[in-house]
Amino acid sequence: MNSGTGDQGGTGDQDGTGRQDELGERSPGERADGRGSDRDEPDGRKRRGRRAGGQDTRAALVSAAREVFAESGYNDATVRVIATRAGVDPAMVNHWFGGKEALFTAAVHIPIDPATVIPALLAGDRELLAERILRRFLGVWDEAGGRAFAALVRSVASHRSALRLLREFVATVIIDRLVRELRMDRPELRAALSASQIIGLGITRYVVELEPLASADHDTVVAAIAPNLQRYLTGELGPEG
Repeated sequence: MNSGTGDQGGTGDQDGTGRQDELGERSPGERADGRGSDRDEPDGRKRRGRRAGGQDTRAALVSAAREVFAESGYNDATVRVIATRAGVDPAMVNHWFGGKEALFTAAVHIPIDPATVIPALLAGDRELLAERILRRFLGVWDEAGGRAFAALVRSVASHRSALRLLREFVATVIIDRLVRELRMDRPELRAALSASQIIGLGITRYVVELEPLASADHDTVVAAIAPNLQRYLTGELGPEG
């Protein structure tokens, strides 16, 4: 709880609660336009989540984003709905994350920035795209020993939204955009098949830990899986049903 005395040295947001001091002084880093402030409601209560320097605002946005993305999917979820669920101004999404895409990445707990990874994957020979995708995901997952991926998938047992978030990230945020950049036919099917290959690899390697795939080196995994993934991305898929 706030002591109620305020911080006479102007450090109002440093009491560990993330709140502005009771005297109403702006904390360091608070926006002059008030959008980063803890402004009062008409009845005198503090409006939650409007401070620019409180980690509680960021945490509230991530928590709300997980719920909204799981309920609505990436495309239909909006920054305004997420901010409303968190009880903060929509401007706080840009303040903390730079936009919806980065907020989604934070909510899913996968350390891949789509804004940088997609151009990097598309650079170079398109017939080697599958290799680049697999090496990027394997590198990210292995760097954490697979723990982050395994924790996300295992959380489905208690939070069924986790798999939806993972699927949205791989299929919609990464693969769907890659496929559309390739301008191939049947992009939805290609994205779904490609995502199934990547998610299936992650589950088999890090959750089920099926040997020898679980301990195989990257070259072995890429050599075995890339040809099929590449066919999903740019090859013939067979007759349409």
